[in-house]
Amino acid sequence: MRRLPRERPAEPPRGYQLAHPVLAEDCGRIGFAGITTGGAQPYGVVDEARCQYGRRHRAPALRCDCGFSCLHTFAQAFALARSGTHRRAAILEIAVLGPYIRFERGMRHARQRVRVARIAPCGCGRPPEVFVDAGWGRTGWRGMSGRCGDCAAGHGQVSFEDFVRIGGGRLRVLPGHRDTGPARPGPEAVGGGRGARR
Repeated sequence: MRRLPRERPAEPPRGYQLAHPVLAEDCGRIGFAGITTGGAQPYGVVDEARCQYGRRHRAPALRCDCGFSCLHTFAQAFALARSGTHRRAAILEIAVLGPYIRFERGMRHARQRVRVARIAPCGCGRPPEVFVDAGWGRTGWRGMSGRCGDCAAGHGQVSFEDFVRIGGGRLRVLPGHRDTGPARPGPEAVGGGRGARR
């Protein structure tokens, strides 16, 4: 069998994935819950994949579907987000770290860093300004949903700035599912300006 050439990119490849922002019950950590089989275990801004089947191999393994997965383009992620099932998910721009397996539409990889989280519009259609409890969760985690200021009134709120701060400040949170181009280094711009009220 002919081997494919080994890729040696000058910088980490970029990819896109859908996930739901989550906040730890003690408000001391943030994470993201994926939309596929691994979604039961939230992952951090920088994290390493583990086999969800409990096998001892390192992800991604050729004969297993473990590992993080991402799509190649924002357009692919946006089309998936527009489907009825995933309209409330955020579109994440990630840096692919470590070994990866490339496919036609995306990659499966060992490690990643979430660079940008584009938060879904509020249920009323306006740009989100803050996070509120989404009404679901995982053990030890609360799902978070972006809401505009009017729709968030009367609910416990977490500002986008506080979400970024809790996550260590290495993340950009942007309101709405729009493509603003690749993330660039510099001050961490976030949307919203309301303080956290829990």
